[in-house]
Amino acid sequence: MAQKVTIISAPAGSGKTCLLRAWAGRSGQQFRLALVQVQRDQHDAQEFWLALLDAIGHGSAIAGRVEPRAATPDFNAPAMVDRVLSELADAHGGVTLVIDDLHELNSPEALSQLTRLLTNLPPRVHAILTMRHDVRLRLHQLRLAGELAEIRAADLRFSERETRELLDASGIGLSAAGAALLHQRTEGWAAGLRLAVLSLAGHPDPERFVAEFSGSDRTVAEYLIAEMLERQPPDVQDLLVRTSMLDRVNGELADLLTGRPGSERTLLELEDAGAFVVSLDPERTWFRYHHLFSDLLRLELRGTLSEEVPALHRRAAGWFTVQGQVVEAIRHTQAAGDWPDAARLLADHSFSLTLDGRAQTMQTLVGAFPKGADHPELALVRAMGDLAQGRLDQAAAHLAVAEAHVQATPPDRQRRLRVAVASLTLSLARRRGQLAGVIEQARFLASPVNGQSGGDIALGSDLRAVALMNLGTAEAWTLGLPAAPDAERHLREGAALAREIGRPYLEVGCLAQLGFASLVLHSFATTQRRCREAIALAERYGWGAEPVIAPALIMLAANLIWTGEFDEGERWLQRTRQALQTDTGPDITLLLHQTAGILHAGRGHHRDALEELGAAEYLGSQLADSQALATRTTRWLLATQARLGMTGEARALLGALDDERASSGEIRNALAVICLAEGEPAAALAAVADVLDGTAVILGDVTVIEAHLLAGLAHRELGDQRAASQAAERALALAESDRLVLPFAITGSRELLEALPRHETAHAALLADILDILHGSPPAAKEESSLPPTEELSPGELRVLRYLPTNLSRPEIAGELSVSPNTVSTHLRSIYAKLQVRDRSSAVRRARELRLLAAGRTR
Repeated sequence: MAQKVTIISAPAGSGKTCLLRAWAGRSGQQFRLALVQVQRDQHDAQEFWLALLDAIGHGSAIAGRVEPRAATPDFNAPAMVDRVLSELADAHGGVTLVIDDLHELNSPEALSQLTRLLTNLPPRVHAILTMRHDVRLRLHQLRLAGELAEIRAADLRFSERETRELLDASGIGLSAAGAALLHQRTEGWAAGLRLAVLSLAGHPDPERFVAEFSGSDRTVAEYLIAEMLERQPPDVQDLLVRTSMLDRVNGELADLLTGRPGSERTLLELEDAGAFVVSLDPERTWFRYHHLFSDLLRLELRGTLSEEVPALHRRAAGWFTVQGQVVEAIRHTQAAGDWPDAARLLADHSFSLTLDGRAQTMQTLVGAFPKGADHPELALVRAMGDLAQGRLDQAAAHLAVAEAHVQATPPDRQRRLRVAVASLTLSLARRRGQLAGVIEQARFLASPVNGQSGGDIALGSDLRAVALMNLGTAEAWTLGLPAAPDAERHLREGAALAREIGRPYLEVGCLAQLGFASLVLHSFATTQRRCREAIALAERYGWGAEPVIAPALIMLAANLIWTGEFDEGERWLQRTRQALQTDTGPDITLLLHQTAGILHAGRGHHRDALEELGAAEYLGSQLADSQALATRTTRWLLATQARLGMTGEARALLGALDDERASSGEIRNALAVICLAEGEPAAALAAVADVLDGTAVILGDVTVIEAHLLAGLAHRELGDQRAASQAAERALALAESDRLVLPFAITGSRELLEALPRHETAHAALLADILDILHGSPPAAKEESSLPPTEELSPGELRVLRYLPTNLSRPEIAGELSVSPNTVSTHLRSIYAKLQVRDRSSAVRRARELRLLAAGRTR
């Protein structure tokens, strides 16, 4: 413990676990222990890290943790290591991490990240690793720094004196020569000595026994274990042999395999007798056999009960299925040789296993099927793995096989498989940007999946929640008003179902996409609130840097950038980059580059903006049906090129667009920027004319704001200050409700606004805020203690509220709304009470803080 890390590396039976238990159980132990037992043949890095986090939580008494650890299909290993290091640093007192059987961790990713953890352990934190052989950990820095202690087989061998002490403590009467011979023959191997002591106990001729065997290899263990096994009663032998096929066993499962009750008592007695049976939990309900003992018992099983082995595996598979331990159930079904059943079981549980973060284990199970065997059920599982790795063409091919197989399946399973295939098809279509036609074919996903049993219903709920999330996500990514209400409804239903069935990953996923979907239907205020709610829930489960929350992170960043909070928006952009470290899809990454581009453009950093927007344009070209996203990117790319004087490049890109895109309001605005850069203000006015008169197709009100500003800049160059001021005033009027700043920054409208007489504008406060930001002053900090309204404002009150920033009197507001002045007065009193203010200016200020001035609109 003088070093940071201790490695105990020695073959099976060397006494590693016994050494650890003895050390941990000594009196006066100063460090809290966080013990992780690596499960046999563990492939999923996430499973290991979650177990490590739980162990730290139990062992280090960290206060304030309330949420359980939960798995995510989008595992971000670097972020997980940072989280472990943070929790270790926050732990009270010293902590010792104990990782037993590390050689069973078959995940190169997990071992790589474990290296980073071990080389960056906080003060008063130590680690002890046990393994049968060295694993690929790059700990040379610790070794050179003298921070690595290594205990190996030679260190664990018994000396001749220790062998004598063991014999004496066990009551074995053996001569000094016999003890020396026993030590020589076993070479001090702990397991060999322990087995010899068990066999020597009560032996009529200990000296002859020692003389009759030689060597310290596996043959000694086989001989000694066989000797010990034969001395057990027949029912105990039968229990040990029949249950040896299990990695772990409890009394109920042992009773099932032996056909007799009382197995738990027998297992407890065997552990108490030191017969190579070890309990795995404090309650002593689960047990495992020593690996050497287990291997020999399995040889005995195949030799004496070979015909019963498949039936035993089927019984175990049935028990594990009922217990919900599906991986063990599939493994035993495979061991029984029931390959079609194993394929069906794996396909039925593939979504649940993915949600449990066991995708790698799932692919390992797929690899265990015989080569060349035709199991079309596995096409679904293979498609899931391909999607996760970004192999879209392979995923499409496997989905085609799975879809063809659906028609041949029994009716009771056909519906479930059809939903699974359609859900994955939607996910694939979104990744490719090929949503046209796919969504309509998948509308049936919104209806429930009916099951006959509780297990079927549970599986159906997992599947339906995933389907609702995928359907709502695909609808949201069309970025069109017709699909927006459906997207919102399906994502809300998916979140509610996920909450009901205890699937927080799906709930977070639905809420994150709901924040993204708000872009089309709702105000910036609603979008920001939804994004923050999704992020808060994700952080409760430690997923603040996982791809699942990226849509909410990027939309919050964009929201802040549009309202002029550039520094805060940049911080959320950085969070998004961290979350996308393990994401392989171009869609959300396109949004990241696009948002970074408009941030640079808003700050006037056009070279940086060009680089980001060029990356977004390239990604957009990979998405077949990304018309709305592509138009947004192209519009800003064209404008940025023009502002850099690259009008020739901009004209060339503009000429390559099809007529439909070229006539859109966004591209018309970009053309106006090009014209202004070329010194043609009249041509710029002509370019935005269709936007201003409402004949051009636009993506949202932001396009109209931008068109007014470009028109104002053109009028100003033509010497018509009155028209320029009128255009600026119209832009301010549209920007008022959401307090939009970016259009004014990105169009370079500072001088246009400065020329606007303050006494003539109805938006003096917003004008002042925008000019402050354009002059480099950050926006005023919000009051963190600012409380929301005690009650929500009614639709009538909201309509009145939106006229308060103007110069209109109460009778004039009444005239605009076609209501009586008394009605306006009544609404005003209610607004003041709910906003907890006393006058009109305070109400406007408070409404801006709460983003209540925003009306529902498209962007």
